[in-house]
Amino acid sequence: MTHPEGPAGVFDRVADTYDAVGVPWFGPIAAGLVAELDVRPGERVLDIGCGRGAALRPLALATGPAGRAVGIDLAPRMVELTARDLSDLPQVTVAVDDARAPRLPASSFDVVSASLVLFFLPDPAAALRAWAGLLVPGGRLGISTFGAQDERWRRLDELFVPYLPQALLDARTSGRSGPFASDAGVAALLEGAGLEGVRTVGRTVEAVFRDPDQLVEFFWSHGQRAMWEAVPPEERDNLRDRIVDLARSIADASGRLALGQEVRWTLGARPAARS
Repeated sequence: MTHPEGPAGVFDRVADTYDAVGVPWFGPIAAGLVAELDVRPGERVLDIGCGRGAALRPLALATGPAGRAVGIDLAPRMVELTARDLSDLPQVTVAVDDARAPRLPASSFDVVSASLVLFFLPDPAAALRAWAGLLVPGGRLGISTFGAQDERWRRLDELFVPYLPQALLDARTSGRSGPFASDAGVAALLEGAGLEGVRTVGRTVEAVFRDPDQLVEFFWSHGQRAMWEAVPPEERDNLRDRIVDLARSIADASGRLALGQEVRWTLGARPAARS
């Protein structure tokens, strides 16, 4: 199988293990977003960057057989596997499409969701404007992004920094400066896209690893694979050893490691049509 290049290629390569290494992570984050969007039966829902369906399945279940749930992702393998996984839900369609400017009709969805997607895009403001245009008047949009990180998790991630090109450094530090550094910054992005009633809900989500080996497996199983692939192959074993040593030093007596990450859900609505 030939993989696409760039971020789509990375997510193509992780598709088979994505959210499947025994560490509940994308599911709990997506569940918080789905709960805040409060999808009603019969609504038309779009999930952007749907991955392996962590948000798409509960969104589809909420809209029910009378509704419609569309998931898009840029990685063909991710789309293939998610379509297979959700084949029991006839209201679901999964397709390859670009989150930056989905090729979908304007004003065709009641709800648009994007869980852990916006900060990967080169122009988040432009993407949000495109997403807002897909909503019907009064339609709702919700995104999830990261807030502050557990200091121990940050120490683990920083072991990669010497190997990373500028593009990955920018992506990794997007939560420390710019719009993704604060609730207000993310809210301003939604307001700039013309959404109203913008609000933010946040809480800490924990990733729990049974041992350092599972932590390494987890790092390889999602978008962080791009960081591993930036490390020269001859240096990966050494880096893995350093990660394992640090993980052991911060784990509990059983080797279990629980790392927290603040997650924010930011929501807004397209202004209703005026009579």
